[in-house]
Amino acid sequence: MRRFLCLAFLLSCAFRLQALEREAFTFTKYNLTVRIEPEQQRLGVRGQITLRNDSGSSQRSLSLQISSSLNWVSITFGGKPVEFLTQTYTSDIDHTGALSEAIVVLPQPVAPKQSIDLNIGYEGVIPQDITRLTRIGVPADTAKHTDWDGIGKTFTAVRGIGYVAWYPVATDAAILSEGDAVPDAVARWHRGEAATEMKAAFTYSGSGNPPKLLCNGSQTPISYESMEAGYEGNSQCTFLFGKEDPLFVLGDFSTLDRPALSIQYLAEHKNGADDYSSAVDEVTPLITKWFGDHREGTETRPEVVDSPDSQAAVYQSGNMLLMPLSGSDTKLLLTAAQQLAHVFFSSRESWIRDGLASYAQVRLIEEKEGRQAAIAYLQAHRTRLVDAEKQVSDKSKADEDALVNAGDAFRIQVKAMYIWSMLRDMLGDEAFAIALHNYRAADDRDLTYSQKLLEAQAHRDLQWFFDDWVYHDRGLPDFRIASVYSSQLPSGGYLNTVTVENLGSAGAEVRITLHLKTREATQRLMVPAKSKASVRIETGSLPQSATVNDGSVPESDASNNEYKLNH
Repeated sequence: MRRFLCLAFLLSCAFRLQALEREAFTFTKYNLTVRIEPEQQRLGVRGQITLRNDSGSSQRSLSLQISSSLNWVSITFGGKPVEFLTQTYTSDIDHTGALSEAIVVLPQPVAPKQSIDLNIGYEGVIPQDITRLTRIGVPADTAKHTDWDGIGKTFTAVRGIGYVAWYPVATDAAILSEGDAVPDAVARWHRGEAATEMKAAFTYSGSGNPPKLLCNGSQTPISYESMEAGYEGNSQCTFLFGKEDPLFVLGDFSTLDRPALSIQYLAEHKNGADDYSSAVDEVTPLITKWFGDHREGTETRPEVVDSPDSQAAVYQSGNMLLMPLSGSDTKLLLTAAQQLAHVFFSSRESWIRDGLASYAQVRLIEEKEGRQAAIAYLQAHRTRLVDAEKQVSDKSKADEDALVNAGDAFRIQVKAMYIWSMLRDMLGDEAFAIALHNYRAADDRDLTYSQKLLEAQAHRDLQWFFDDWVYHDRGLPDFRIASVYSSQLPSGGYLNTVTVENLGSAGAEVRITLHLKTREATQRLMVPAKSKASVRIETGSLPQSATVNDGSVPESDASNNEYKLNH
């Protein structure tokens, strides 16, 4: 009889699983107690989560997912255990490439917009794991510097969804080999949980000297209790998902505390901490000049946490930046520009926030080395952007993959970096800076808010640009010079009519250059998608060749930009 009841329960769960809406519930609140044992790489979590049914129908079942290296221990509702079935669910939103999923069967259905509280318990280990990357062909040596998350005896760093599901989530399966599936799933989660708060009380213990726990949310002072064979530490962190992704770090850090920033560094990187502090001092006046200082208070300052892996991928969430403090001066300057732009210019829109942070690096290179160096930096990212845009066009999801909806962090950063560079060229430095200084994150509640700010300073209609580059994804332009016609002027010199064709599906304002024997003459020209446009340029002598696009506008094919003239 007992075996029959167990079989009936499993069959019932399997039936419900077929119709399970994994993303029906929004996680609105976490109240967790997190125990970390670095020497065993162990994590144990107990606590309460609040979920709201945001689907259009009542839900009797729900999904709770954690990393596949963790195991569910208990789930209760109203003080009583609930039925749940656990399974391994393949998904690359976790570094192991899989999730430990609990399919929970509730005592009664949850109506739309109704919330429930569940008490949960789970535990296990979080070692570094590069499975999801190596199975799609990423070399192991590269993968370990990308998926560096893990609990370790001497150093611990663990990011949240998209890296390690150390707190419960619920998403549909997402696989790295399927284009933008993983970033899209993570982006959906971030949009849905933007108002979510997590309170996490961390306890960590081990032998030897106590490490320091850091988190990228607000943090209460740390307390330590000396024990016979080691230590026990306690710290309370509060994460606001709309501002930061939950990240915690444990390490033997020293502190470099300056008015402009706080740096937590490892002993071997003391010089790197000093160098980064100097980089922040050097870059801060430029970021303020270009973007303004939009911080809610001057007490909001950048925080840097060191990494022992000299090749670890840099990661930023909120005001905290995790990076190895062992890079070159140029790398530190570029990283400082990106971090300060994030801190000084907050926006709920990723294409604005992350795009401007990437653009700050381009602008810094131009400030230090000139325009050609900045264009070379842009061009170094063009090929990957072209490849990313091809994936979008193949999927025929132009509106879903528009910059305002996109989840792919790389495409957001790189395409938006180009967009802000183009807008600066179109408006000029003064008008561009005034528009950015006038930006107010609290007022950015309308899709066209940024467009209108820029139009007010440009005194021109930018609807066409935002339609092609921001509100929709229409791919990239493809320019070629169709003809150059030169006629001699009565007063001397020549009037050259240059006709440019745009074979692509996005319009852009682009630079046209006529090359003479000893000099160049340039004009800017707006060329709509699938159209031709002409510009007239006066020169003192006949041009020998003409080019369209100096590399500041990303295009799908840059091999046809030059036009030779035979006079």
